[in-house]
Amino acid sequence: MSDHLNQIPPAAALLGREVVAADKDTGEVRVRFLAKHEFTNRHGTVQGGFLAAMLDAATGNAVMAMLPPEQTAVHTRLDTSYLKPARPGPLTAVARVRERDARSAKVEAELRDDSGTVVATARAELRILPRVR
Repeated sequence: MSDHLNQIPPAAALLGREVVAADKDTGEVRVRFLAKHEFTNRHGTVQGGFLAAMLDAATGNAVMAMLPPEQTAVHTRLDTSYLKPARPGPLTAVARVRERDARSAKVEAELRDDSGTVVATARAELRILPRVR
């Protein structure tokens, strides 16, 4: 797995992010999250901003899996669709790089609950940049 994916920034820790699988050649990643009770809204479901953050992390990790250590990627766009309410508990995202060149990438992702139901999807665009240390 890419060294990029072994890093656990504070936001990833908050979301309970765990990279389960990553393919550096295809840019496909499987990422598990833990939606905490504290993420819920007045309806008892996970607030959409947390679902978007999970999809943001998954799409970013898909690109990062493909990059050498001297590069990084930042989101320039994230379009999220909410399909079903998500309850607290484990959620799993699968993200795939659909297009990539030297400067940018386009990624699609879906987020599923424990029963396999797709609760949200996203399309993301990322800019590839030199990594500043």
